[in-house]
Amino acid sequence: MNIERAYSRARWEQDIGYCRAIRAGNHIYVSGSTQLTDDGRVYRPGDGFAQAQRCCEIINKALADLGAGMEHVVRTRMFVTDISHWADFGRAHRQAFGAHPPVTTMVQVTTLIDPDMMIEIEAEAILPAANDT
Repeated sequence: MNIERAYSRARWEQDIGYCRAIRAGNHIYVSGSTQLTDDGRVYRPGDGFAQAQRCCEIINKALADLGAGMEHVVRTRMFVTDISHWADFGRAHRQAFGAHPPVTTMVQVTTLIDPDMMIEIEAEAILPAANDT
């Protein structure tokens, strides 16, 4: 099976030893994606909706790097630091995936790697097989 990797150059990829996403055959797995800006800062501290949107943008880029799109996502997991913002997180998720909603889980965690981060999202996608119509 052919394995392809996509990297975002987030500072933790090198330190921890992971990549943003992996394509194994027609399956794509996107690592937990936070809302960092391109220069490594936390995007919009305190704004759950904007942070969730940014996570989805990063996921979309990782998918595109491996030949997929948001419509191929079949599962997401949202790790949030304050579940009371669920509606904001959910609204951003719906905007990103509403046309092709995946199954999802949202769970509250104590903290993420930076205390200004409110959400981290991971995703799994499946591309159609060559003989699928």
